[in-house]
Amino acid sequence: MSLLIPLYVHPAEDPGAWHRLIGATAGTYAVVLNPANGPGPGPDPAFAAAAGALRSAGARLLGYVDTDYGARGPAEVTEDVARYRDWYGTDGCFLDRVTASPDELPACRRLVRAVRRLGAAPVVLNPGVHPAPGYARVADLVVTFEGHWSTYVSAFSRPAWTSKHPAERFCHLVYGVPAALVPLAVRTARERGAAVAGPVTGELPNPWAQLTPALRETE
Repeated sequence: MSLLIPLYVHPAEDPGAWHRLIGATAGTYAVVLNPANGPGPGPDPAFAAAAGALRSAGARLLGYVDTDYGARGPAEVTEDVARYRDWYGTDGCFLDRVTASPDELPACRRLVRAVRRLGAAPVVLNPGVHPAPGYARVADLVVTFEGHWSTYVSAFSRPAWTSKHPAERFCHLVYGVPAALVPLAVRTARERGAAVAGPVTGELPNPWAQLTPALRETE
C-alpha cells in the first residue's frame, strides 16, 4: 500500500508535520502541494524550501490544481501546472474536482494530454467518485472515493469495471478516520481494489491540515 498525502498546511504553521513527512517518504505514492488552493500568485519561499527537502528525501511531488468540474479553461489549468513545475519542482499534478460523466471524458482526455506535454507525471484525477470507466485509462491514478470514514464503511460500492484495472490505478481518500482505525482504513482500501490510500483523522472543512498515524503505514 502506498499513501497519497495531501498536506494542505503551510510549512510555517506546522513545521513539525513537514519534518515528520520528510522522514517518512519511502512508502508514499506522492505528496500533494497546495500553497493557496493552487500555486498562488507567486512562489512561496517556505513552500519552496519544504518542497526541496521532500524532493531530496525521495518524495514525488504533485501540484494541486482545481479544475472546477470543467469550468476552468484548459489554459488556466495548464498555467497552474507550469507554475508548480517552475516554482516548486513538482513531478506531476493532482487535478481536483474532475468531471466523472462519459460526456465530459473527451475534454478531460484533452486536458490530461496538455498537462503531460508540460512534463507532468504522474497525473492524478480526483472526481471523488467512481467515474465512467474510460477515465481510468486517461490518468496514472484516479481517486474513486473521497469522503468520511462513516460513509466509507457503510455506503461504499465498487463497480465491476474496476476489477479490469490494476489496483495501482485507484486511490481512496478517507477523512474522519479514528486514529486507532487508520491501519484498518489502509487494509480496507486494498481489499476494495485501491492500492493507494490517504486516510486522515481530520474533519471538514480541511481534513488534510495535519498528518496522522497513516504515516506509520509507510514504515
